Amino acid sequence: MITYAVSAHDTHAHLFRVTLRIDRPAAEQRLSLPAWIPGSYLVREFARHLSGLVASQGTREVPLTQLDKATWLARCDGRAALQVSYLAYAFDTSVRAAFLDAARGFFNGTSLLLRVEGREAEPHRLALRNLPPGWEVATAMRPVQVDAGGRGTYEAADYDELVDHPVELGRFWRGRFEAHGVPHEYVVTGALPDFDGARLLADAQRVCAAQIAFWHGRRKPPFERYVFLHQLLEDGHGGLEHRASTALISARRDMPACGRTETSDGYVNLLGLISHEYFHTWNVKRMRPADFTAYDYTRENYTELLWFFEGFTSYYDDVFLLRTGLIDAPRYLRLIARTVSGVRAMPGRRVQSVAQASFDAWVKYYRADENTPNATISYYTKGSLVALALDLTLRREGRGTLDDVMQALWTVSRGGPIDEAQIAAALAQVGGRSYSAELAAWVHGTDELPLQELLGACGIDWTEDAATLAQRLGVRVAESALTGVKVSHVLRGGAGEVAGLAPGDELLAVAGWRVRRLDDALRVLEPGRAAPLLVARDQRVLGLTLTLEADAAGMGGVSLRPAAAPARTAAALRKAWLAA
Repeated sequence: MITYAVSAHDTHAHLFRVTLRIDRPAAEQRLSLPAWIPGSYLVREFARHLSGLVASQGTREVPLTQLDKATWLARCDGRAALQVSYLAYAFDTSVRAAFLDAARGFFNGTSLLLRVEGREAEPHRLALRNLPPGWEVATAMRPVQVDAGGRGTYEAADYDELVDHPVELGRFWRGRFEAHGVPHEYVVTGALPDFDGARLLADAQRVCAAQIAFWHGRRKPPFERYVFLHQLLEDGHGGLEHRASTALISARRDMPACGRTETSDGYVNLLGLISHEYFHTWNVKRMRPADFTAYDYTRENYTELLWFFEGFTSYYDDVFLLRTGLIDAPRYLRLIARTVSGVRAMPGRRVQSVAQASFDAWVKYYRADENTPNATISYYTKGSLVALALDLTLRREGRGTLDDVMQALWTVSRGGPIDEAQIAAALAQVGGRSYSAELAAWVHGTDELPLQELLGACGIDWTEDAATLAQRLGVRVAESALTGVKVSHVLRGGAGEVAGLAPGDELLAVAGWRVRRLDDALRVLEPGRAAPLLVARDQRVLGLTLTLEADAAGMGGVSLRPAAAPARTAAALRKAWLAA
């Protein structure tokens, strides 16, 4: 048996103590900590937070030799149990790592629990000890012996499962509901006093029940219970999926409040996050890229399929808000329009395909810089639009929907690994023809998606919004009383790039007039006519020449609305898709 004991060693120093016990160790036992966490595609070097590693067999000290940045070798004598003890620094408030202070603890196993190489397939136990008084435990891991607050011992079938169950520690709000007979637990940390837990549970239950029905009809899902671990901060938004749980972060202001019945945009975004991470329970945690059949925790694991597993999940997250009545069709169309506008604002969509962006996630998506909009495209947002385009194409051709494709893939894969050939085969099976041309153009190419045509065929009006000055100049800026107008991004081919603007520039004056907000320049710029521009760069004042293009067509965002009087066929398609 492999057993870990985790305790809150020093909450003010943010240190967990981990004690690992290995029965019958190898003569040369290798131990290593993962460099990344599945679902977040960046090498994070969790081992940098470990310190004070010591090992022993009985009373004999066992020397540990560090082999690389995250691997140690213990030379054991005989088969007596090997015990390894160490500290882990934990002060990362994200969903990807570990955190500990006097009020709260949280960890993913990839941040704390050394992998016993060669023994990964064996059962692993986790004991949670020496927690501050009053602290409780929440996790989806199977309990072996725990008290009413969850303190005690848990067990996982293997190392992969062990590190796929995050753990929340502290004093928190806990609510429960059932979906298709399966218990669900919802844990909230850091809520304001007026937090409306009943509404959150009711809305989450609707999403969960609809998604279970989507994948399984009346049958039960492939998990016995599910746990939401939700941390509230002053600001933040994100989540990380796991096989029977998810860790979420959102802003406190986005939570529902007692006595308020309106549905704010922030709450809609939160419900979309809940829907997104729950959908991942099937689409990436079970049905997953064939490249992820077995994880290599030591290095990057590459796949070109994140456009499907993240992008299609991003399409369905808001679809389920619509289908469960949590939002209406006009609001759903506004969410699509926001995504379309965001993708159009990325020149990188013409540079890199969404398949290439998936492969490069390790070095581009998670390492965004001032050139990211010019160099790549989000496999989340463009991937969701590929899903939309395929769904509308299937519906228009009348042979099926994307729902049928997803369900066919689940059936053929038996909830396991798939590759792109199987995705293409499922599309052909449902649609009655090959979609290789669409996949080549939309997934492996950089062609614009024919969304305006497809949406029009479904009775949706597409309107070009007026471009803002920033969009017309091809820049993104930050404005404040202290910093003035500072350029954060210069977009490829825009007027700002032509003028010679660079990220970090402070805009001082346009046409001889001081600007304190970018829109101040609207009053002095004439489209098509060059104007002098003063900027501050590295303590120098530079003179540039800026020309605002006269033709701003296609530079702004888009708006989508149901057509007032669609043709009969378009109206039928719209009703089937949006129930509107």
